Parts: sequence; C-alpha cells; structure tokens
Amino acid sequence: MGLLGAEEWQALGLSLRVAFWATLWSLPVALLAAYALARWRFPGRGLLNVAVHLPLVLPPVVTGYLLLLTFGRTGPVGGWLEAHLGLVFAFRWTGAALAAAVMGFPLMVRAMWLSLDAVDRRLEEASATLGAPPWRVFLTVTLPLALPGIIAGALLGFAKAMGEFGATITFVSNIPGETQTLPSAIYTFLQIPGGEGAVAALVAVSVAVSVVALVGAEALSRAVARRIGMAP
Repeated sequence: MGLLGAEEWQALGLSLRVAFWATLWSLPVALLAAYALARWRFPGRGLLNVAVHLPLVLPPVVTGYLLLLTFGRTGPVGGWLEAHLGLVFAFRWTGAALAAAVMGFPLMVRAMWLSLDAVDRRLEEASATLGAPPWRVFLTVTLPLALPGIIAGALLGFAKAMGEFGATITFVSNIPGETQTLPSAIYTFLQIPGGEGAVAALVAVSVAVSVVALVGAEALSRAVARRIGMAP
C-alpha cells in the first residue's frame, strides 16, 4: 500500500479536513481581530491582545480542558448548540477542528496584524479624501496590500492545525476515523510494538507539510516587505 497504510491515510485525510475547516473558520475572525489591533484604539484593547495570544502560553492540555468545559455537551455553549442547532463538538471531528482553530488563531492574527501595520496609511487617507467610504477603502486599498500577509497567516494557521495534539486529544480524545489526526496517530503507533515504520512515515509527512507552509509564509512575507520597500 506504499508509504502509508490504510489507517495512516485515514489519519492524514482527517488532519487535512480538520486543518482546512479550522483555517476557514478562523480566517474572518482572525482578520477582524488583527484589524482591530492594528487600526483601532478602544477600552479593552489590551485584554483583546491578551486573549488572542493566550493559547500560545497556556499548556495545550489546559486549552483543551477549557474547550471541553465550554463546548462539551454539558457546557454552556456546547449544550446550547446541541439543543438548538444539533451541532456537537465533544468527541467529534468538528471539535478537533475547533481545537486546532483556537491553537492556530494567535499565529494567524500576528501575521495579519504585522501585515496591516505595514500598509501605508497615507494611501488609505488618499482614497478616503476622494470620497471612498471606509468599507471601500478596506476592500480596494488595505486588503490588497495586506493580502500576502493574510495568506501567510492562513498558511501558518493551517500548519499549526495539522500539528495540533494536546488540546485536541484532551477535548475530543483519540478515536480512529473520527478524531485521530496525524499527531494522535503518531502517538498511538508509538505505543504499539513494531509501529516504528508507521511513525516514521507519518513524521515525514508532518515535516513536509510544515516545511511547505513555513517556506510559503516566508516567501509571502518577503513579498510584503518588497512591496513596501523594506527589502531588496
């Protein structure tokens, strides 16, 4: 069956699915948070900054436990979502995507924040003086100039989602075919005698995905720097 067996392919497919939806869900919220931090001054801005970066410093197991308390079936949010929308996160792949989104969120916001900060505000002001409303200035000036950084943030978030383990296994456990992502599968094969071959294959795939994401993010960051005249 080649480099990967059936169980490994299943874990890879689930990881890609989880990472895709985690990135997609996070992207608009991360962009809004980054724009607020880069452009607005308001009471509570410091608290927003702390909340955005908190998953970076909290132990992943703590983050997963907090997600379980909040979005579990008996949690205040999870119970309401199940009762009114039929949406369940605990011990489902959707919960794995939520955990991955939370853990990757700070990386996405940081990259987008730096990119928005790099946009020359004089260009935005010039567009506004010509009569463009704020939403048009954002869509036609700010967003195109910040787009490489936004894409870089999305790639970093995707890579983080592919590698997320601690919060995911705490929140949704390690269920083959449902919540067993690449890191969880690696952990499982490490506990099995003779599982070294599967571990090596999965590690190689994980490293390859992470390298591609990081190289892509770096290339796009350089594109941003060249655009604003900060790099040769």
